[in-house]
Amino acid sequence: MSKFGKIETGKKYTESYKVFITEGNKIISPFHNINLYSESAKDVVRVVNEIPRFENAKFEINKSENLNCIMQDTKKGKMRFVGNVYPFKGYLWNYGALPQTWEDKDEVCSFTNCKGDNDPLDVVEIGTRRKSIGEVYEAKVLGCLALIDDGECDWKIIVIDTKDEKASVLNDIQDVENVFPGLIKDTFTWFRVYKIPDGKPENVFGLNSEIQNKEFALKIIQGAHASWKKLIDQKHVKEINYSEPIEIGEIEAYQGEDDIPTKVYEYYFMNQ
Repeated sequence: MSKFGKIETGKKYTESYKVFITEGNKIISPFHNINLYSESAKDVVRVVNEIPRFENAKFEINKSENLNCIMQDTKKGKMRFVGNVYPFKGYLWNYGALPQTWEDKDEVCSFTNCKGDNDPLDVVEIGTRRKSIGEVYEAKVLGCLALIDDGECDWKIIVIDTKDEKASVLNDIQDVENVFPGLIKDTFTWFRVYKIPDGKPENVFGLNSEIQNKEFALKIIQGAHASWKKLIDQKHVKEINYSEPIEIGEIEAYQGEDDIPTKVYEYYFMNQ
């Protein structure tokens, strides 16, 4: 795999914070310029990590920014953090995206009868190491689930880093329960309730709230990759930035971290 790097600029937990992905002496787009599929195996894909495990800040590839840098999402003018629904702390796993995939906002998914969420496919990485923002790695596909978020189809692809110490014993979704008992159940719970602290209702799932295996997940990935190819060919979605890689030049320095609001650390109890 090519050697990818990253450049952090601005102050973390503020709107100035940006993470650019690099390859060689160029800044590239994590959305468009990283090959989705690995050359090593048909069930191995490349992943861009956006949110480290246990992090509360909602970092994501910004579709409209130049070179699709990773930034923290905002909501009503404020930096967005997910709440801690007891007993969870922040994100339950490393959370990221598959490059060169896109969930078509105009196409109705045949499995969920919902249109796509206009984003790259989301990734849940269940390995043993906490990853950093902007880390690019290769992962084995294990399965997926179909989240319906605000009426949109939002697939979650479950993977494990190929270099993880548990990767050799995880080859399909049925292996996860043996290695990490309860994790699949807690994953469904987390996605169902994580927006409740923000005053939103519980999320729901397609496919009878059932986890899907590797073969199914690979088909979802294949379809989203085809949608991305159409997106690149037509460039018909105005809010998406399609800029080409550029040479690394002078970039604003990283300025450390801003203070996180104390409320972010509080637990939300479901019966309150």
